[in-house]
Amino acid sequence: MKLVYILLILFTFTVSPAISSAPEGCDNGSDNPCINKAKALPLKIVAIVAIFTTSMIGVMAPLFSRYIPFLRPDGNGFMIVKCFSSGIILGTGFMHVLPDSFEMLSSDCLSDDPWHKFPFAGFVAMLSGLVTLAIDSITTSLYTGKTAIHIVGHNNHSHGHGVVLGAKDNGSSDPQLLRYRVIAMVLELGILFHSVVIGLSLGATNDYCTIKGLIIALCFHHLFEGMGLGGCILQADFTNVKKFLMAFFFAGTTPLGIFLGIVLSSIYRDNSPTALITIGLLNACSAGMLIYMALVDLLATEFMGSMLQGSVKLQIKCFAAALLGCTVMSVVAKWA
Repeated sequence: MKLVYILLILFTFTVSPAISSAPEGCDNGSDNPCINKAKALPLKIVAIVAIFTTSMIGVMAPLFSRYIPFLRPDGNGFMIVKCFSSGIILGTGFMHVLPDSFEMLSSDCLSDDPWHKFPFAGFVAMLSGLVTLAIDSITTSLYTGKTAIHIVGHNNHSHGHGVVLGAKDNGSSDPQLLRYRVIAMVLELGILFHSVVIGLSLGATNDYCTIKGLIIALCFHHLFEGMGLGGCILQADFTNVKKFLMAFFFAGTTPLGIFLGIVLSSIYRDNSPTALITIGLLNACSAGMLIYMALVDLLATEFMGSMLQGSVKLQIKCFAAALLGCTVMSVVAKWA
């Protein structure tokens, strides 16, 4: 999470000098009748409140699903909902984040060499997926090794009762639980990258015509995306404090980005080279992480697990749910 805020600081210091470096003839949108800072500001305030509220509803809803018999974590209903949420995250990566990255990094406002001669968006997304794999694997190994040492330590100092103590330590010795925790943390990191970019873009624009449609679309976007993240947080079985903090960070990052965008709106321009490059690369990085997490850690893990492998009927239902999730985000992509 610290990395996200470091990138925000770097963005703040780099966006200003790029204003005058756009190629000649690049449209700055000054003739757009919808550009009105006075009308845009109230809409941005509404966006902050609306997106924060819907994000909290989305991410917190799965955390209370254990109180609903149909959605208990070990039941078929929860598995179907989780596959739907995973489809949401996959659709976000493919239909929202990656296309935006390609569009920004191939903009006419960027110099022909090197931005139009090499697919940087695909390249960075590919590298991001591989780096996420490395982080996923190494973090799991470190957690597993730390837990093994913890259990051995208890065994040496508790006269043979260490295994029992380790097993009772909030389930921390369960390899599957460790995987769920790593997945939840890495997934949240990928979503936060995307959320920062969304917030910056919305907060900095003064096009009130665009903002009106974006508020509704982004509320739906964050509602469903929050459901996907909330399901992962639930399975990770963190303490209540950690669950709330992860939910709060998810819900608050986009509003924070909007606020920062408002502060920078007087010097920020969507089509400045530095803005296009910075946000385009961040989007590509986020896309690689989200696509990897959705396909490998969420969908593939569940579909190859014992629960779904034991029932073809349940597999079909979960596949339909994942497809529906992708479809929902594909429809929302028309507006945001």
